[in-house]
Amino acid sequence: MTGVFAATVSHTTRQRRPGETEGESYFYVSRDTFESLIRQDAFIEHAEFNGNLYGTSKQTVIDQTARGLTVILDIEMEGVKQLKQESSTCNQTIHPRFVFIQPPSLAILEQRLRGRGTEDEDSIRRRLTRARAELEYAQTGAHDKIIVNRGLDQALKELESFVFSVPQS
Repeated sequence: MTGVFAATVSHTTRQRRPGETEGESYFYVSRDTFESLIRQDAFIEHAEFNGNLYGTSKQTVIDQTARGLTVILDIEMEGVKQLKQESSTCNQTIHPRFVFIQPPSLAILEQRLRGRGTEDEDSIRRRLTRARAELEYAQTGAHDKIIVNRGLDQALKELESFVFSVPQS
């Protein structure tokens, strides 16, 4: 959907993996730089996972929105909580809608993680633990839509249907 949506490139303190590109995969920064950006209130949301910090730049969202694009954020539970808190406490110009993409089961998620070949055993265990917490959080009604990813084509159809529907006030 060229000309309608924009994805953001997050900042992270994580080390770059093979095949990742600076400014396309992430903006790779030191922990000191990241913490400085937090103090400068530069992030719309940020979180720590697996000992690494991740965050979405406010300026990126402002720039993309000014171009008339709908910004898609790929964030986890802590980021959703931050956006919900900020949206409810300030007069914001953004009006986020929250979609949770859920695996069919934890066993299938584990299979998918192992199949990527990018994680060691400890990382897989931490990701599965986080996934359990994310699944529990999703059941609280925090998201506007939950999509079970049984297959990419069907999940995409459900996402498109939701995105192009008129939000209920």
